[in-house]
Amino acid sequence: MKSKVSRLDRFISKNSDYLLSEVRLLIAQKRILLDGKEAQSVQQKVTEFTHVVLDGRCLRDNTPVYIMLNKPPGVVSATKDLKHPTVLDLIDHPKKTELHIVGRLDFNTTGLVLLTNNGAWSRKVSLPETKLEKTYQVTLSKPLSEQYIDAFEKGIYFAYEGMTTQPARLTILSEYTATLSLVEGKYHQVKRMFGFFQNQVMELHRVSVGSIELGELNLGDYRLLAKDEVELWP
Repeated sequence: MKSKVSRLDRFISKNSDYLLSEVRLLIAQKRILLDGKEAQSVQQKVTEFTHVVLDGRCLRDNTPVYIMLNKPPGVVSATKDLKHPTVLDLIDHPKKTELHIVGRLDFNTTGLVLLTNNGAWSRKVSLPETKLEKTYQVTLSKPLSEQYIDAFEKGIYFAYEGMTTQPARLTILSEYTATLSLVEGKYHQVKRMFGFFQNQVMELHRVSVGSIELGELNLGDYRLLAKDEVELWP
């Protein structure tokens, strides 16, 4: 999603009757406030969430929204779908139509889905360079062994893409269950990694993304992220 960022002089000229050439004088006269502080330069950046006031009149007052949802099975990670319920159908929020999904889950995969209207934040979360760790609880059709741990740590080769997955951390919980932490999000990656051992994933549940943990949130429920959750990124 594109970030809506513009220079202050261009924003003022677009959203008022003043010309570009007049904005410098408005700043000198202390008539423009950005997030409650007097503007200092025509080159200051105005984002989609900058609070802008000119002569006491608010020109922009958007609020960023950050939501976590515990996605049930049978729900589509999309904003619209003609056949199935979507994650947005589970949310009741006044800015619901502005939200987009940060990291999708497959149709029958459950767990943590993040939604926001802040494109800059979602890009930071999604960038491969961020190497944000995602953790899943996995239930398999066949017993696990220590061999899986070593293989996942070294990386699994995907012939179709001609690439090897980055090191992933597998913790075996029981004969058929484990937690898997990885920093990538290739197509059906978790299922394909276990498929290397011809072991079918029966249940897949995402429990955390970076420092954000699903916790005790019930299946199908959602909540707003706390300020520290939004800011605690690598």
